[in-house]
Amino acid sequence: MRDELTGSPFDLSDRVALVTGAGRGIGRAIALGLAAAGADVAVSARSADQLAEVCHEIRALGGRALALPADLADLDALAGVFESVETEFGRLDILFNNAGTGFRKPLLEITQADWDRVADLNLRSLFFACQHGIRLMQPRGYGRIINTASLTSFLGFAQVSVYGATKGGVAQLTKALAVEFAQSGITINAIAPGYVFTELTRPRFEDPETRDWLMGRIPQGRHGEPSDMTGTAVFLASGASAYLTGVVVPVDGGWLAA
Repeated sequence: MRDELTGSPFDLSDRVALVTGAGRGIGRAIALGLAAAGADVAVSARSADQLAEVCHEIRALGGRALALPADLADLDALAGVFESVETEFGRLDILFNNAGTGFRKPLLEITQADWDRVADLNLRSLFFACQHGIRLMQPRGYGRIINTASLTSFLGFAQVSVYGATKGGVAQLTKALAVEFAQSGITINAIAPGYVFTELTRPRFEDPETRDWLMGRIPQGRHGEPSDMTGTAVFLASGASAYLTGVVVPVDGGWLAA
């Protein structure tokens, strides 16, 4: 089904979104950005307290909100999140897969438990979230899935081999599913954030030598903020992006262009 661009093409009124990893950082900013554009938003992450705060902010913007605390690496819990969205809202129009984790460690010190912890959340959970989302979207012939990729989807960085492998997988999965469902009315794209200041990246910015290197490497001369991701997210979630699918969009202050 082709979107008709009536009114504002970025208007998400009467759309239902689910944002994972939404308790803080980029996920929280995305959830609020979608709500500000008119969507009702379900949010999921491990911290019930953080989700309650996000839901309070969503409601203040005029939208309906649903907090779904869960360990999203647990596939049974993940399935329950989608069941709850369907029960509460009756449908799902937008899925933003942001839940993820990572660590820095030399390759020769990485354990199987390290691998499983990152790969299970960053890639396995995301894969099955896409599956659940598509099953809800396909009968209506409409959907927007947006995944969180990374600069490591494109570039190699030392001591983040597991994270980079999963984010490379996210980029390729995005493209493969976009092709598979290209005629279904569902678009599947990804955002690749550059260095954004979050709890996950805080240690990098607090090290003076690393911070100076990063600032010198980013053409805009500043790190990203979670809110810098929201415009691209709303675009990819809206009717304005109806003819865009299978694309990984860098939002990186020019890093990949330099």
